[in-house]
Amino acid sequence: MHSQPNRFSFELQPQFDLSLRRMGPEREPLLVIERVLRDPGALVEYAATQVDFKPAWKERGGYPGIRAPAPLNYVERLVKAIGPSIERAFGLTGVRLARAECSLSMVTLTPGELRPFQTIPHVDTVDPLQFAVLHYLCPPEMGGTAFYRHRATGFQSLTAERSDEYDRIRDEELAEASLPSGYITSSSDHYEQVDAVEAAYDRVTVYRSRTFHSGQIPAGIELSNDPRYGRLTANIFVNYAHPKKAPPGGGAVGGED
Repeated sequence: MHSQPNRFSFELQPQFDLSLRRMGPEREPLLVIERVLRDPGALVEYAATQVDFKPAWKERGGYPGIRAPAPLNYVERLVKAIGPSIERAFGLTGVRLARAECSLSMVTLTPGELRPFQTIPHVDTVDPLQFAVLHYLCPPEMGGTAFYRHRATGFQSLTAERSDEYDRIRDEELAEASLPSGYITSSSDHYEQVDAVEAAYDRVTVYRSRTFHSGQIPAGIELSNDPRYGRLTANIFVNYAHPKKAPPGGGAVGGED
């Protein structure tokens, strides 16, 4: 996260319009929040003038675009404001907020530039206490986010116990000669789309990071690297943890950073 000039205050709306639904056979919660910032254009302008974006992808895949540090006061305010809603929506009890990490992100790779791992849905972690908070700062035509079930395994989310089986079958599927190219935007031979959220300016969606998901990048869309015109989002990973207990007969143990 990044310090910011005083003119960027990122004040929140006094009230949010929230909706909650459950996705697919595993009934994973999906929280959608409308109109969170008083002036979302200030965050777009910050992205356009105050930070340097750098490529985020790697040889095998990763985020198919560029990223830059997010302003600290924006992240702190948003996470503090929506934290209680996340805890209610996902039934969190006996945990506390451990950390939040955020980047400003823009998809920039064309379909022909994608690695195989970037053409299928993915998860960010198998940790059930990590949540993705995705803030759209672009219009609907730039594409939202879709959620999937892996057909061969039936998995809609990935756990540590499921990882080996999924990785093996996924690698077999990626080795097929008929592997599709480009961004996945609907159901495919190997993945069934179970839900989707349209992009909307100043909309926030929250889901478990371990659910299979992918950006819905429309074919033929111009993917600009200018935050004022590109598919700009703020991507926040919010992590919760169980408080550590004091050992018998000993002093208190500090919590995680």
